[in-house]
Amino acid sequence: MAAERHIEVALDRRGVRCTARLLDDRAPLTCAAVWDALPLSGDVYHAKYARNEIYALFPPFAAHEPPLENPTVTPVPGDLCYFSFAGTELATSAYGYDRVARPGTTLVDLALFYERNNLLLNGDVGWVPGIVWGQVVSGLEEMAAACNSLWRAGALGETLSFTRA
Repeated sequence: MAAERHIEVALDRRGVRCTARLLDDRAPLTCAAVWDALPLSGDVYHAKYARNEIYALFPPFAAHEPPLENPTVTPVPGDLCYFSFAGTELATSAYGYDRVARPGTTLVDLALFYERNNLLLNGDVGWVPGIVWGQVVSGLEEMAAACNSLWRAGALGETLSFTRA
């Protein structure tokens, strides 16, 4: 059996970190794509529709987008999810991505779900299944508190980072 791989997920300005185990057995192609691209860091956003989710958007980093392996529309606390969006899906001003989402582009969304009762249903496009590629194994309570702070105080100036642990 292969050794488990772990990553660190951080809100850099707040100095909060958690550790996640990659789900290589359930999402091997996605895990390989993310692992090979690390480290990754970008502006953090707090979800409007999915509920208890923070995420960052990145240009595509895999040679081929992973297939929908280990999918969910109901992520649980500690799930790390991978989404791929065409720029036209995110280009409406309601999302606030005017600097990064443009027609003809693709964006990868790496997300952390920090609390229960999430539903990946978007009023503009319908169901948005994500690939569950990691699970937080330590530090989720502290991260959840920081995520709630993002929701209440704002995310401007904060970055979400993914690095090998």
